[in-house]
Amino acid sequence: MNNNKNIRIIISGGGTGGHIFPAISIANALKEIDSSIEILFVGANNKMEMERVPAAGYKIEGLPIEGFQRKLSFKTITFFFKLFRSLIKANGILRKFKPDAAVGVGGYASGALLYVASSKGIPALIQEQNSYPGITNKLLKNKVKKICVAYSNMERFFPKEKIILTGNPVRSNILTISDKREKAIEHFSFDKDKKTLLILGGSLGARTLNQSLIKDIEKLAQSPFQVLWQTGKLYINEAKEALKDVNAPNIKAVAFIDKMDLAYSLSDVIISRAGAGTISELCLVGKACILVPSPNVTEDHQTKNALELANINAAVLIKDSEAKDKLIDKALSILNNEQQRKELGDNILKLKITDSAKRIADEVLSLIK
Repeated sequence: MNNNKNIRIIISGGGTGGHIFPAISIANALKEIDSSIEILFVGANNKMEMERVPAAGYKIEGLPIEGFQRKLSFKTITFFFKLFRSLIKANGILRKFKPDAAVGVGGYASGALLYVASSKGIPALIQEQNSYPGITNKLLKNKVKKICVAYSNMERFFPKEKIILTGNPVRSNILTISDKREKAIEHFSFDKDKKTLLILGGSLGARTLNQSLIKDIEKLAQSPFQVLWQTGKLYINEAKEALKDVNAPNIKAVAFIDKMDLAYSLSDVIISRAGAGTISELCLVGKACILVPSPNVTEDHQTKNALELANINAAVLIKDSEAKDKLIDKALSILNNEQQRKELGDNILKLKITDSAKRIADEVLSLIK
């Protein structure tokens, strides 16, 4: 342990919002338990954590690490060079900061940092958000003391005695959406008497979801429902062009929804990708969901996440390749079927875990003896 009386904890990982958001939530939960805890983040240079973490009020150091290219190329050689430099830099960061514990949330930086930390005898914990672990966490499983997971049956991948089911940390304002519907109606200028379809493509957007909606935009325009469509910033112009060609006052397209709690409270059916963080939020929201897993993710983990829900009738799964033909028809069918909406909403709500960040923070602190 460091000689400084304050507890010091290092949190590493990132690359995507799905890794960064839980990391910041864990840091906030640690600070709530003890405001004197000192926290340092370690991320990958040029990745989004280098902006998001300082914006949340925490210091971050970057490693020059990149992802491993499976095809042999010049990048394969530079990967090993950057990995070597990252391990040396991680060693320097640990020597200077002297943490009492290290936390990894997935992503390349967390692999390098936790490998060095555990080699130095610093107790380490990883948080695995998905039902199918990424390569970094699989490689670290024998090095760390504890593994916090969001799904059951993870002993297929990790040593059983290390696993703790904590769920995934989520945005705290989503825990209280039940009394926000009136505020949401006003905020989005929607009709209080109409059912609402919410379409979420993430901050950048999901091409398939947007194309599926544009293909059937006439059907939605003529339906008795209203649509809140988050296109992502890459697709907003395309969406606005499509809306010009139809008379659709019931469809509202926006690049990004900053008041997600209001959007959730307003919705009756939600169409979304199947990232682990999103699914954890949807379990708290308790609405009927249609999941369209992204095919462009490592190990196809979004399909595996979605299947966990679809197999117990807690969500409807539509393959990305079938979305253009089936997605909007399925959404309209569920909007018209109150019984199905109720069953899907009740079943997904059974999976909710509300205090994940606090549980993980408690586990981190229990490592420090």
